[in-house]
Amino acid sequence: MKNSLAKVVVVFSAEGEMTPFLRDYMIQNITGIQWVASEAWVTASVFTGSEYYPYLGGTIGFGIRRGHISRLSDYLMTVSPENYPDNPLVEELWEALYGCSPHLPSASQLPLCTGQEELLVQHSAYMNTSSPRVAYNVYKAVYAVAHSLHNLVLCQPGVGPFENNSCAQTNNVHPWQLQHYIEEVKFKMAGEVVNFDLKGDSVPYYDIINWQRGTSGNIEFVNVGLFDGTKRAGEELVIYEDKITWAGHQREVPVSVCSASCPPGSRKAVRRGEPVCCFDCIPCDRGKISNQTNSIDCTFCPEDFWSNEDRTICIPKKVEFLAYDSVGIALTVIAVVGACLTIGVFLVFFCHRNTAVVRVNNSELSFFILFALTFCFLCSLVFIGEPTRWSCMLRHTAFSITFSLCISCILAKTLVVLAAFTATRPGDNIMKWLGPKQQRVIIFSCTMVQVIICAAWLIDASPYPSRNTKYERSKIILECSVGSSLAFWCVLGYIGLQACLCFVLAFLARKLPGNFNEAKFITFSILIFCAVWLAFIPAYISSPGIYADAVESFAILASSFGLLFCLFAPKCYIILLKPEKNTKQHLMGKEK
Repeated sequence: MKNSLAKVVVVFSAEGEMTPFLRDYMIQNITGIQWVASEAWVTASVFTGSEYYPYLGGTIGFGIRRGHISRLSDYLMTVSPENYPDNPLVEELWEALYGCSPHLPSASQLPLCTGQEELLVQHSAYMNTSSPRVAYNVYKAVYAVAHSLHNLVLCQPGVGPFENNSCAQTNNVHPWQLQHYIEEVKFKMAGEVVNFDLKGDSVPYYDIINWQRGTSGNIEFVNVGLFDGTKRAGEELVIYEDKITWAGHQREVPVSVCSASCPPGSRKAVRRGEPVCCFDCIPCDRGKISNQTNSIDCTFCPEDFWSNEDRTICIPKKVEFLAYDSVGIALTVIAVVGACLTIGVFLVFFCHRNTAVVRVNNSELSFFILFALTFCFLCSLVFIGEPTRWSCMLRHTAFSITFSLCISCILAKTLVVLAAFTATRPGDNIMKWLGPKQQRVIIFSCTMVQVIICAAWLIDASPYPSRNTKYERSKIILECSVGSSLAFWCVLGYIGLQACLCFVLAFLARKLPGNFNEAKFITFSILIFCAVWLAFIPAYISSPGIYADAVESFAILASSFGLLFCLFAPKCYIILLKPEKNTKQHLMGKEK
């Protein structure tokens, strides 16, 4: 006890066994222990001396409820070997109290045969009848038996409680018959109603006893509460905490634990090889909670819920998608700016449609390309906002068809440029196969292939909104599932095939004569386009959640800006800033 960290000791013992133990305890000079006493010694008067207070002060425990037994003191004065010469119990009591032979003088003279002070204390305790506790319980038990026997004797045949309404034989009473009457007994004693349960046991009443310092320095037993077994669970114990004095003359409740209680949000983990009261508190894993103190285990949150930071309650998971926040607004602004620039270029070309730059570079195809680029910029907006079934279907089909239309127009323009500069021999009629109608057929045919792929995709396994909870379990990521991965990569592959074909043809025509060889600009624009989408594929695959949509939207905008600037920035530069070069002779390299 001296070396232990425990500060509270519960003792089940009688006062006779406690006396030698407390003697050694006081020699060791151990203090600061809060004692919790059993009813056998919580009211032991032998420990009420002032020398015990530093060691036992603050002791608390359940004491048998005290009562009053009238004329008990007068009766005890008559108990002596003189009045009861044949009773061996009286002889033992006499020797224990006075250390004398029972044949010495009577109890009325109260001699101390040995002269020991300890015997005087024992005699005082024996004669103290001011507040009997155990004796009062015995008193009630005797009266309970007496009432039961009385009821048993008064039993009338034909209305008895036993088989065939019979009664017990008064000259041959069995214990089980008396037990039956005890269960039904209820009587008043000194203002107290005595009840018994179905087993014949009396309903428990206990006083909560606290050992406090008296005015003379000795220990006094102070009643600081009550246990009433007749009350329902949770209400049977009443304690007046403001009246309690704890060990060390403290008013605060002492704490004696090997491990502090685990707060909500954690669980107990018993330490191997140590008592069960010694444990570690382990925080609950993410997605688990414990909302009670000293929880043994943590419980999982429901599917659409997640644990809060304290791991005490389940809260709805945060729903994420590419919304109009900082990233969404930035992409929206870029898309709108790109669409406005494209429309601005369209107006410049339309206003200068009769100039050499516009006419030489096939104004009809230029308008088609600008029209397609405008929709390329705007279709990136479909990737922003909460996914729905229609927006998911529109996302990939819209950008794939508009990009296919744009690349088809560039492919037709590349074929025209290549044919125009290679058809130099007399009688070469290659240009008749690349007239305006044929150009429209090329554009329509190439775009129609992409439309058919998208239609088959939508019919077979169209994209749909999905709730992704696997990437980050604390969030629900709303995204568009592509439905058919094969169709998705077929769409991108077809655009890539068109771009590669266009790049090869433009690369072959890059060194054709002329001050304004559009094949060079087409080569650069397709090169940038392919670089953007080649970088997009690994970035798209590795991007988590909403960032995949942001990456795809950014790739659309970046490739659209690449095509717009590479194809039309040189033309707008000549049209707006160098009008003197906007002549057919200068563009064909024939100017003197």
